[in-house]
Amino acid sequence: MTLVVLDASVALKWFLQLHDNEREVEHALALLTRIGDARIRMIQPPHFIAEVAAVLVREKPCEAHDDLLDLINIERRTLDTPDIHATALDLALRYQHHLFDTLYHAVALHTPGATLITADRRYYEKVRDEGRINLLADWEQETL
Repeated sequence: MTLVVLDASVALKWFLQLHDNEREVEHALALLTRIGDARIRMIQPPHFIAEVAAVLVREKPCEAHDDLLDLINIERRTLDTPDIHATALDLALRYQHHLFDTLYHAVALHTPGATLITADRRYYEKVRDEGRINLLADWEQETL
């Protein structure tokens, strides 16, 4: 079973796919299909739903409630331990990056076999040497 941590930059593509500037939507939708088919298992930090919902309410206020219900119904496991928060804090301090982003990475680092998939190139470029992280487009190509 493939384990992935998907950050908000990936999950939002499921809901913002009709925005003209949204790229790599097909890769994000392929991941969603694989999660739905139980070929991939998603494991997330505790703030995942809230972070995605915060963007949905700003970008799609009329559809945010329905999108939130769809998001909640996607099969996932949540991982919330002191070690994850400590690792996320360490990453945030070392790379001068937002804690919400580093929480996703910490979940991947603490879950054997898991990889963080992100569309956030800025974060990826900073931390790629930490391992257990791939860009959305690259990961999709590797798994075809």
